[in-house]
Amino acid sequence: MQFKPPMLNSAFRFKTSRSGGKGGQNVNKVSTKVLLEFDIEAATMLTAEQKEVLKNKLAKKLTTDGILQVTVQTDRTQLANKNEAVRKLYKMLNTCFVVAKKRKATKPTQAAVNKRLTNKKNRSTIKKQRKLTVNEW
Repeated sequence: MQFKPPMLNSAFRFKTSRSGGKGGQNVNKVSTKVLLEFDIEAATMLTAEQKEVLKNKLAKKLTTDGILQVTVQTDRTQLANKNEAVRKLYKMLNTCFVVAKKRKATKPTQAAVNKRLTNKKNRSTIKKQRKLTVNEW
């Protein structure tokens, strides 16, 4: 399931603070660091099943209140950091809903088995020949 940006915006809360990164003179004056808080329980567009999936897969990234936080301070402007935070959040949510394909068990082909066995035999004969030459000394 792919999320579209206007879909969950009502559940977002933005907090800004001064960034420690680049920005020259504005670093000490402008609040460009963005903290995006996403309350999974308050998201009305998600079903109960989807909320459980998110809670399970993002358990380590959630606060004790069940809020997912994304911090961005890479750009010099607050708007760019907000956009980047939203993009990061949607990417995180999309990866949670990807269903992994089940692995099908396969057997090696007969040719591969024969090749492995012949390589083993060749290797053993080489080692046997080394032992004979060493003992002759």
